[in-house]
Amino acid sequence: MNINDKSQITTYQASEQRYDKMTYNRSGKSGVLLPALSLGLWHNFGFVDNIQNGRDILRCAFDHGITHFDLANNYGPPYGSAEENFGTIFKKDFKPYRDELFIASKAGYDMWPGPYGNYGSRKYLIASIDQSLKRMGLDYVDIFYHHRPDPETPLEETMGALADIVRQGKALYVGISNYQPKETHEAAEILKHLNVPFILHQARYSMFDRWVEGGLLNTLNKNGVGCIAFSPLAQGMLTDKYINGIPEGSRASKSMGHLNEDAVYQNIEKIKKLSEMAKSRGQKLSQMAIAWILRQPQVASVLIGASSAKQLKENVIALDNLVFTEEELQMIDAILN
Repeated sequence: MNINDKSQITTYQASEQRYDKMTYNRSGKSGVLLPALSLGLWHNFGFVDNIQNGRDILRCAFDHGITHFDLANNYGPPYGSAEENFGTIFKKDFKPYRDELFIASKAGYDMWPGPYGNYGSRKYLIASIDQSLKRMGLDYVDIFYHHRPDPETPLEETMGALADIVRQGKALYVGISNYQPKETHEAAEILKHLNVPFILHQARYSMFDRWVEGGLLNTLNKNGVGCIAFSPLAQGMLTDKYINGIPEGSRASKSMGHLNEDAVYQNIEKIKKLSEMAKSRGQKLSQMAIAWILRQPQVASVLIGASSAKQLKENVIALDNLVFTEEELQMIDAILN
């Protein structure tokens, strides 16, 4: 369906019950409350995807109290297309609800050719936020992230650019992503000195990837910064999809992707045991995996992707059971170790 075909358009009215069940957590020591689940537009929102399906997912998310939509300049494919599609949907469905939404974008990975379309220079970041706002049809984003550390550009330049983006009214808050603890602390010190609200670190975190427990969560706590976790399902391994092998058409079956067959087969016994444990809790493995991350007090939100509104609703059910007994946590550690 073409979203611009007026004969196919229905006026969107958000559910009046959208805030009834969602849990909201404070991000660090800021004034911002984030939904326990946030929607990432990394996949399924580019020009190669069905925009009406993306529209259905966004509507479903907001109807369930998911107020935080997470984008980046290079999400697609092609680069920029997720923001452009989001802008089209925002204009048609969400403009009346702008003040209820917390919208993010980022810059730091490859975006355009030449020396100024990557990493963390002032030139790249300020050009990128201007492009992102134009694509999305927004006056500002709620948070703008530096997407990854730049080993060459001085941290003072990168953080200074973020500070100026806030001062220019193009973002309300700033964040960083994929930074190690030492770099995170240094960034926090610079931003504190610049009096800029640094409220979130977006980090990869799942049962199969626990690197943040090695110091980052403590660093964030000391600096009053929240964590938002991405890839909570380890690219789909922490679901029931791979219990009986690798299905045709799945992410692991494709040669170009972030998950390969070897990773699945190396973890298959753990996946089966965790799935059985999830059943004993009345959950699917994916739901338990999300709940397990949210047990961490420093985690304000878990960033989920969805290929359909049905899949998104399934993930929201994770919030019905967020409590783990000490015995359950020990059993999970035993399986993972």
